[in-house]
Amino acid sequence: MMMIIRRKMGHQITALFPTCVYKFKAYSSSISVHGFTNTYLANLNEEIVVLGRNKDFPHEMKSLSTMTGTVLVQAGDPAMPSVEIENSLDEHRLEDTWKFYEQHMQIDGFPRKSVVNKLLVVFAESLDVLWLEKAFGMVERIFEKGKQNLLQKETLIYLSLSLAKVQLSVPASTVMRKLVEMELCPPVSAWSSTLAYMCQTGPGASLAAELILEIGYLFQDSRIDPRKKSNAHLLAMKPNTTAFNIALVGCLLFGIHRKAEQLLDMMPRVGVKLDSDLLIVMAHIYERNGRREELRKLQRYINNAHNLRDVQLQQYYNCLLSCHLKLGDLSSASKMVLEMLQKAKAARSSSAAALMVIDAIKNGGKSSCVLGSRSTSSHEESRGLEYDRATKITRLSYEDYLRDQNFVKLDSEAKEVLNTMLAKLQTQVELLTSEQGIILPTEKILVQLVKAYLEAGKTKDLAEFLIKVEREDFPVSSDDSMMVHVINSCIVLGWLDQAHDLLDEIVLAGFSVSSSPYSSLLKAYCHANRPGDVAALLRDARRAEIQLDSSSYQALFQSKVVQEDTQGALHLFKEMKMAKILKPAHQEFEKLVKGCEEGSEAKLMGKLLHEIEEGQRVDSGVHDWNNVIHFFSRKRLMQDAEKALKKMRSLGHTPNAQTFHSMITAYAAIGGNYTEVTELWGEMKSLASATPMKFDQELLDSVLYTFVRGGFFSRANEVVEMMERGKIFVDKYKYRTLFLKYHKTLYRGKTPKFQTEGQHRKREEALIFKRWVGLN
Repeated sequence: MMMIIRRKMGHQITALFPTCVYKFKAYSSSISVHGFTNTYLANLNEEIVVLGRNKDFPHEMKSLSTMTGTVLVQAGDPAMPSVEIENSLDEHRLEDTWKFYEQHMQIDGFPRKSVVNKLLVVFAESLDVLWLEKAFGMVERIFEKGKQNLLQKETLIYLSLSLAKVQLSVPASTVMRKLVEMELCPPVSAWSSTLAYMCQTGPGASLAAELILEIGYLFQDSRIDPRKKSNAHLLAMKPNTTAFNIALVGCLLFGIHRKAEQLLDMMPRVGVKLDSDLLIVMAHIYERNGRREELRKLQRYINNAHNLRDVQLQQYYNCLLSCHLKLGDLSSASKMVLEMLQKAKAARSSSAAALMVIDAIKNGGKSSCVLGSRSTSSHEESRGLEYDRATKITRLSYEDYLRDQNFVKLDSEAKEVLNTMLAKLQTQVELLTSEQGIILPTEKILVQLVKAYLEAGKTKDLAEFLIKVEREDFPVSSDDSMMVHVINSCIVLGWLDQAHDLLDEIVLAGFSVSSSPYSSLLKAYCHANRPGDVAALLRDARRAEIQLDSSSYQALFQSKVVQEDTQGALHLFKEMKMAKILKPAHQEFEKLVKGCEEGSEAKLMGKLLHEIEEGQRVDSGVHDWNNVIHFFSRKRLMQDAEKALKKMRSLGHTPNAQTFHSMITAYAAIGGNYTEVTELWGEMKSLASATPMKFDQELLDSVLYTFVRGGFFSRANEVVEMMERGKIFVDKYKYRTLFLKYHKTLYRGKTPKFQTEGQHRKREEALIFKRWVGLN
């Protein structure tokens, strides 16, 4: 009887006795039997009555007899659903494609390999976020079900690139990691372009650095023998100079400086060759981390490089100058600035030097005018102009991608994106500029040097520096000179003693000074009610034959009135009359200060005031101790590093993120020092609650890595909470992999009937973390 029923339907019906549940397979491509359905169901009920099962027949099947409309029944050809998916893809009906795919999944599971890959390719080609997310979801599900054999290497590389282009960095990196796990070994010329697009965002740059570290680890210290032909496909995946450049510049643009230094440590172990761009990128990383000795060692390579461009030299010396300031070495910084000014002055006054510059501009040769600088090429100028442009997304069809078997187009695309990123990095150079092959200090560095001298209380050294700058840059002192601006800035800030000392040094050096600094300082003394200093300044002004303006006399009058000095007031009146000062003079100082307050055209004084009031004070002591701790940590001399940290605290220096990062990464490399890391984590939490100190993604990531590896899940969950509260990116894929590597079998069985409160809490914390990384 059942065979008769199956012949009538024309497709499979599964009977599960005694409940008689039938499974129907329906497709939009199947035959419509609108009129046939009700008759068939009526006959079916009659046959079941004969079998004595009518009362047990499921309600769901009975309800089908009352349905109106079209019921679809599968056609005989089992390949029809896949054909429908392919047809809709060819016609670019992506919504229909997705419906057909979901129907296929509900009934027969995944389509055949060719259909799966074609669907992923079309979705990837669209460069539409919606369809790319669906494509990635497909790949995830395929891996969950263990059907990796459905995926092709070329398809996954192309999908990863498309995901990166639309800023879906996490999915892009996940697909790339899956390729490596499957040992499909994507060539570096292919995956470096994915890396380049990932580096357009902070999380993407962090993931790019992780990818380089993970892939580079496979090739460290010649683990893979290059002499064996069987290793050729593996060696093709090894990170090259372009890949490292992309990841490093991405780290620099988004402040991921310490992870960038980890990449630098890996480079010699992988055998990466240096190029001119990489040399300058290394300089930026050393500067950000305060590694002046490394910068100085790099200078030998800079001097020997024959293809460095003018802007690259400018960047290197900018980094070195910034590092001097960061470490509080004002003498070295001042020396560099003065050397640049001297060579620039010589170049301007020498016709031979001018001809050399012109020749360098025409021929692209090396100019020896200033610190070995070279003329700025039109290529560099155009690269600098690209800063405000978004990274151009190049559409590459899958057919073109397949035809390019050596991935030449992808390699070219990666280098083009890298050039745009390097142009953005160039715009961060603020301390130096370049004019016709001559490197010159900007007002920014002059302002920062003045600020540093004032904060260090080195007024005499500042005066000497300013005098030398005036001699190189301004032959005659004036009201618009740098020295006058600095004096006026000190007066505005209330640093009257420093202003007076600077004024004395300038006069002793033989520079002629106008009445403006004397007048403004005199009024400030009167306002502060410092008659002794007023008298001393008046003597200095008369000795220098400085004629004060009416506003100065007015301030002096008011001061004498406050002191009830009638004779002094009368004497001032006579002096004013003899000098024929009757009408108020033009008050230049008040006008200058008012202009700075109203935000008019910013001159040096305005910039200096802003830098001092808004800029953070640099604690060079912290940088010095950080370098000491970093040295010991790198050598794994942790007892010495701990002693240095203790000494640093005793001297009143507060450890910062860089301090903790050096210690924790060293402990993680040694392994097993979880008590020490827990103590540092406690100190970090105390600092975070008591001070405005912020801990960045790199530091918290290092702490989290150490706790997860050691199985300290209670602490790990604390770090996760802090990162999520601060909206800091976390690489869950990395921690899921780490958990499976070290704790795969942890708490997999049933909960024990008897366990202590501590064991219960430990288990719960581990399960919370396990759920967080997606291992339910």
